[in-house]
Amino acid sequence: MASMNIRSGDTVEIMVGDSASRGKRGRVIVVNPETHRVVVEGLNLVTKHKKPRSAQEQGGKFEQPRPIDVSNVALVCPKCGQTTRVNHVLGDNGKYLRSCHKCGSVIDARAEKKQTRAAKSKSTAPRKRKTKTDEE
Repeated sequence: MASMNIRSGDTVEIMVGDSASRGKRGRVIVVNPETHRVVVEGLNLVTKHKKPRSAQEQGGKFEQPRPIDVSNVALVCPKCGQTTRVNHVLGDNGKYLRSCHKCGSVIDARAEKKQTRAAKSKSTAPRKRKTKTDEE
């Protein structure tokens, strides 16, 4: 199974559906790679009716977001603000990073910075322990 190019925290735009929801943008809350679905914050809302099960619980109507198939959303580039396909470019540390197909900017910039910081901290040479032979 191929990996998904959309991750939680990304901004996406709905590409299909009724005219009320098409073109709206939102942040991805949950990604389910097994079913190829994403949950977008504030979009694709359905009304659920809840019955109170005890005297302390409150019943009523609640709106909750439903999952959308990943093929029905498009990633929005954080730099250029356009909907884009995802390219994969090789980063400094040998890992592939997601990049914008239109402007070429790296989408995983935060992950790259974290990885380079971790690589720099590991590259510092560990201290040598003094042994009896070193003291003499």
